[in-house]
Amino acid sequence: MIDEIPSRTLGFVLNDVARLLRKRFEQMARAAALGLTRAQAAVLANLARQEGVNQVSLAQILELEPITLARLLDRLQAAGLIVRRPDPKDRRAHLLYLTEAAYPLLDQIFALAAEVREDALAGIPEPDRNRLLDMMIAMRANLIERAETENSGATAAAGRGR
Repeated sequence: MIDEIPSRTLGFVLNDVARLLRKRFEQMARAAALGLTRAQAAVLANLARQEGVNQVSLAQILELEPITLARLLDRLQAAGLIVRRPDPKDRRAHLLYLTEAAYPLLDQIFALAAEVREDALAGIPEPDRNRLLDMMIAMRANLIERAETENSGATAAAGRGR
């Protein structure tokens, strides 16, 4: 039997911080009359980082079901914020691009995100902020490397089983 449920563990704290960051962004976006949901803003922000991505890859990045992403993209396309272009390498797929109308919204999204970050990091000195970010980046790299190592091991094992 568990005597005490741990509330000061990395996973719990990271999850709580991420949830609270999302919630705060949603509050600020509503107050600013952004006119987008947090999910729509996330789609636009990710497209700004890698325009020309296909829908399947974007769904994986955002950890969304493809049908959920398709609905979000339909709304963004109807609003004139994105375009879908045929993928020249796969006639069944579409590549996603931002329209000029998306850029002013992206400026607002990034400004709101910066405000949320400042709220979250209030009272934390700049050197500690930088160390925190460096540690989080290192953790992400460790987990990606571990997943890739395990995936390549599983692929090799599957190949030997044929």
